[in-house]
Amino acid sequence: MKYEPAVVPLLLEEGMKKNKLGILSAVKRKGQWIETSVDDFKSKVKNLALGLYHLGVRKGDRVSIHSENSTEWLICDQAVLSLGAVNVAVYTTQPADQIKYILENSVAKVHIVSNDELFEETKPLVKAITSIEAIISIQPSSHKKLKGFEEVMEMGKELDTEQPSLFKELRSAIEPDDLANINYTSGTTGVPKGVMLTHMNLASNALASLERMPFKSDDFESPKILSYLPLAHMLERIASYLYICSGASIYYVEDVQDFKIDLVTVKPIYFATVPRLLEKIMTGIKVKGQELSGVKKRLYYWAVKFAEEYDPEHPPEGLEAMQWKLADKLVYSKIREGMGGNLVGTTVGGAALAPPVMRFFNGIGLKCGMGYGLTETSPVMTSSLPDVIRIGSAGKALEDVEIRIAEDGEIETRGPNLMVGYYKLPDKTAEVMTEDGWFCTGDIGYIDDEGWLFITDRKKSMFKLSTGKYVAPQPIENALINSGFIDQAMVVGSEEKFCAALIAPDWNNIEKRFKQKGIPFPSENKSTNQDIINQVQLEVDKVNKKLPHWEQVKRFVLLERAFSIDEGELTPKMSVKRSVVKKNYADLIKSIYEE
Repeated sequence: MKYEPAVVPLLLEEGMKKNKLGILSAVKRKGQWIETSVDDFKSKVKNLALGLYHLGVRKGDRVSIHSENSTEWLICDQAVLSLGAVNVAVYTTQPADQIKYILENSVAKVHIVSNDELFEETKPLVKAITSIEAIISIQPSSHKKLKGFEEVMEMGKELDTEQPSLFKELRSAIEPDDLANINYTSGTTGVPKGVMLTHMNLASNALASLERMPFKSDDFESPKILSYLPLAHMLERIASYLYICSGASIYYVEDVQDFKIDLVTVKPIYFATVPRLLEKIMTGIKVKGQELSGVKKRLYYWAVKFAEEYDPEHPPEGLEAMQWKLADKLVYSKIREGMGGNLVGTTVGGAALAPPVMRFFNGIGLKCGMGYGLTETSPVMTSSLPDVIRIGSAGKALEDVEIRIAEDGEIETRGPNLMVGYYKLPDKTAEVMTEDGWFCTGDIGYIDDEGWLFITDRKKSMFKLSTGKYVAPQPIENALINSGFIDQAMVVGSEEKFCAALIAPDWNNIEKRFKQKGIPFPSENKSTNQDIINQVQLEVDKVNKKLPHWEQVKRFVLLERAFSIDEGELTPKMSVKRSVVKKNYADLIKSIYEE
């Protein structure tokens, strides 16, 4: 594939010419959607870029962005990249000490923050960082030393009047191999590492990923995309770039709790997601059937079960095709209408999607594929094809991306999307590269005869029982959380005789089930309540039936609360930090094996 333009701002400018609605993006604030036109967006990017230039930002300088998703986030990103400067994105959920480390390590020159509330926690830390010459607030701020977003754009507007060719000159000076991003990834262990990504890395990945989208904007009168994953993460960043390249308009949700409402209001054609959202939507659909009775209830759950067995590669034929049409008319069409009515499909990244969930969404008439990658690969390495989805597979390699499986099962890759390396960490970079230039992903998997990639687990997650049997915990955990009564699960058992699990129940769904059965739901000591334990045991037994005996969960304990970012148990992209969980629950895990 020919990657042109291979400079991100120029690539997006080309994409904006295809925009159908004239709206580049919108952000929801206090329940209201605020739309920004393509022309306004371009004007604000230019003014902010020149405003940053007025503040001393030059090619190669680092600018940090600490903000929720918004149109302004994208404006900041494109303004920074248009100068040839480097975007250092910070998660809103990142702990203050990590933010301080990131800004110091990257030698950030300007720090952009969304509002006073977000700035409050980091204020004393950020002010102590000597490299930072200016702090800009996107929303109006009560802090006198913070420069306002509009104020900086006004500086840029004045500079544009004085030097009308400057913006174009600065953008034209950017080369494809110039650094565009330093994205800090803590992974599930250790200090955050700054992943260096170039314009070519990002542009090539956006264009190659665009070829795999299950929609074409030209096919819709109103091609809107709903976005909720953090723009600080490369998955949503590249997704936003390719949406713009496709000519679609992006609508950024204010609160993921309102996602279902926003689906109905915005009526998007597509959204990218992580498995958990789809699992919750699927659970909600199943629970909704409890409101029905008699024939309607039986018909509803027949349709749900039919969808869970659907294979998109081999759609039903004959009598089964007629059954699907009946289920679609009576049930699936209403489910899709409840999701806005325009939805074509979704692509899942960040973690593996359980096959029953994948089957279900394809079964109800939505294209639900998977993708795979890491921050180090910009991030997409593989994805399902627009018209072919293989259940359980993370898809096929993007164009020009090569993938191979090492002798120990580790997935290795190389291509135009591969990072330059870890910032200021040559030794860490060398650790993840083979002698012949392939990147070691740390994931275990295999490629089938037709080139479809399957991920089985993280290399570091796998453990060996004292019996000598190896266990890949992630597939077991995915099967457990596929239950509507289990919110989170982590399988343990390294050097022990059997597998056990820490389980955080979905307390709301368990309470609903108890009410249906007429069983009193306890107000305290829920994790040790025998009725609740029995309910979860039924779910564990269902999973165990499909596992070899050494992978079966022989014992489990219930947790009163779910794993959280605040306790250090989850990364900003919600991956479980196994080492932290093991440390936090060391006594509980020990008690499992002492019984």
